[in-house]
Amino acid sequence: MEIYLIRHTTPAVAKGTCYGQSDLDVTETFEQEANEVKRLLPATLQRIYSSPLQRCHKLANHVFPELEKDLQDHLKEIHCGEWEMKLWDDIPSDILQPWMNDFVNKPFPGGENYIDLFNRTVKCFEKIAAGNLPTGVFTHGGVIRSILSHITTTPLDQSFSAFEIPYGAVFKIEKFGEKFNYSLVQ
Repeated sequence: MEIYLIRHTTPAVAKGTCYGQSDLDVTETFEQEANEVKRLLPATLQRIYSSPLQRCHKLANHVFPELEKDLQDHLKEIHCGEWEMKLWDDIPSDILQPWMNDFVNKPFPGGENYIDLFNRTVKCFEKIAAGNLPTGVFTHGGVIRSILSHITTTPLDQSFSAFEIPYGAVFKIEKFGEKFNYSLVQ
């Protein structure tokens, strides 16, 4: 069984902006990026899951217009709460630094922490992985990082250094019994 984890293309947002569950559109390079993603994926996928946020759903529709999409709230990016759409540089350092020191356990003000994201993501992934069909999952960097951390038992506080996940990245996960292997598709 193969599962492909696909990160959305470049979002239309200023660099340095804290965004998570904000429903951002994509940049003018979408079609070029989406065609590259399509080139990396097998046409034989039979099941498609997607975050309902447009930057993911739009890509899923572009790559697999003929397939039904199962939109899952559990595949949304982390909820950044009161910091959604604020510039990181505009968040006072005396507020930001305690969060940066323990982003795994400390939630965004009014939002989630990394453990919340991880738990809901893994729960959704386990349901997806219980299926038998070749599957595509169109989602976000934090979701993919959570899944890769789960299948490799990488500690969450080490996951940013362990997994580089650029826009439009495609990861192939293969299930062998109860174990998973992953690779970056290039």
